[in-house]
Amino acid sequence: MESSDLMKHIGGCHCGQIEFEVQAPVEVNAISCNCSVCHMKQNIHFIVPNHHFKLTKGNDKLTTYTFNTHQAKHTFCSICGVQSFYTPRSNPDGKGIMPHCIKYNTIKKIHITDFNGDQWEQEIEKSGIRLRSS
Repeated sequence: MESSDLMKHIGGCHCGQIEFEVQAPVEVNAISCNCSVCHMKQNIHFIVPNHHFKLTKGNDKLTTYTFNTHQAKHTFCSICGVQSFYTPRSNPDGKGIMPHCIKYNTIKKIHITDFNGDQWEQEIEKSGIRLRSS
C-alpha cells in the first residue's frame, strides 16, 4: 500500500467520547474473524500499522479486555461500550479498525475476507494478514 493511496478517515464511538484519525485507502480489505470474542461482537475490521493511527480524543475513556493469550487488546469506550478499534493479536504493532465506526462515508468499498480465528495458529500462517514492516 503506497502512502499516495491513503487518505485520512475520522472515526470514533457512538457517544463521541472516543475519536481517532486513520490513514487508509478508500477501499479497505477487512477481516471477519470467527474466534469466540470476534464472533460475538461481529468484529469486522481492517488493519493498519500504528503509525497510520492517531487517537485524538478519549484515551481516558478507553477500557481494555483481554483473554486467552492476552496479546489482543480489545479496547472499547467505557461510556457507550463501542469498540471502534483494537490491537489485534496478529499485528501487535497495528490497529484493527472497525469500518462501521468511520464517519463521513469516506470508505467507499469494503472487501471482506473470512479468518478462521477458532484455528488461529493454523490460519495465521496461510492468511497473509500480518503487516510487513516498512
